[in-house]
Amino acid sequence: MITSRDNSQLKQIHKLQSKKGRSSSGLFVAEGEDLVTTAEESGWTPEIHLRADEDVEPELLDRVSSLGSGTRVIGVYRQRWSEPRGDICVYLHGVSDPGNVGTIIRAAHALCDGPVILGAGCADPFGPKAVRASMGSIFARPPAKASLSELAGLKLGLDSGADSTLLEATQDANPPIVLCVGAEREGFPDEVVACLDGIARIPQRLDGPDSLNVAMAASIGLYELGNRMAHHA
Repeated sequence: MITSRDNSQLKQIHKLQSKKGRSSSGLFVAEGEDLVTTAEESGWTPEIHLRADEDVEPELLDRVSSLGSGTRVIGVYRQRWSEPRGDICVYLHGVSDPGNVGTIIRAAHALCDGPVILGAGCADPFGPKAVRASMGSIFARPPAKASLSELAGLKLGLDSGADSTLLEATQDANPPIVLCVGAEREGFPDEVVACLDGIARIPQRLDGPDSLNVAMAASIGLYELGNRMAHHA
């Protein structure tokens, strides 16, 4: 039983709550029964596994937790990256909110066969907030890293604005297809636009909001692409 706050495992967990600590070690933290169980079911072996009242005093585990309410179990895992390919993938550019990144990883796991591919300016997918938002999909479908110019297939930029039409660009498309999603306010820079083969738009009510949350828009786009590919096949 760990009873000292100076324990080396607790110190490492504390360091991994920062991006610098994760980058230098290649490790990350998952907190809570559900995430640790999903990691085990997905074949991930923890580098550290601590359970309150069994391996460590609860208050010491709470001190290194990123959760305001504390946690009963923490696992530390080595980061994994997927190959950036699939019939349908989603590419993110400038999506800096870790909750959105994690939610899109979850949506991609549910709706397409390819991973989330991270481009420039994206939040760390292995940060605590992103890992929690993925609800364990980070273990089942790890993300990938690549520039958009490196990716094969039809590249569609997703426009979540209100001036919109259906996803006509996918009507006769064959895989692979890369759905490209940018930051809500900034959109795509010129170098990304130059790589796109078309723009996919989500229709909205004229009296609706100016745009959709980026994770919501990506989920709708992936669902629509999956349906269209299934009907096309």
